[in-house]
Amino acid sequence: MSHSSQSQPNTGITDLEIKNILLVDDDEELAFTLKQLLELHNFIVTTAHNGAEALREVLAFDFDVIICDMMMPKMPGDMFYLAVQRSKPELAKRFMFVTGHADNPKVDAFLKSVDDAVVIFKPVLNEELVRMISFVLNRTENKAN
Repeated sequence: MSHSSQSQPNTGITDLEIKNILLVDDDEELAFTLKQLLELHNFIVTTAHNGAEALREVLAFDFDVIICDMMMPKMPGDMFYLAVQRSKPELAKRFMFVTGHADNPKVDAFLKSVDDAVVIFKPVLNEELVRMISFVLNRTENKAN
């Protein structure tokens, strides 16, 4: 579950190009599938199955992208986002929300309250996921310059 700092095989990829993703979803099967997909794209993926677990990961490590499900036990996505916004505000722009509850008024209101929220609706399409990760990475890298 936790971030590992194993050395990468020499594939010509520099450490600067390897991006760390935190994937937060209580659907363990989906999380496993997405983790495998993302690892094929040379991302290092840490999974957490609820917001409380994810918050511990974020407090220990700065992730490049945080893919966050909205509806989870223990701490839903909106509460997790607000906790990260308070504890590590610089990571707030690295969020990408995933939801299967497009018609839920509470989810909808939360997503509208987040500036420039990046949202993907389930079922997640692989190409869309990778494209949106690139969008979030470009957005945060451009802000840093």
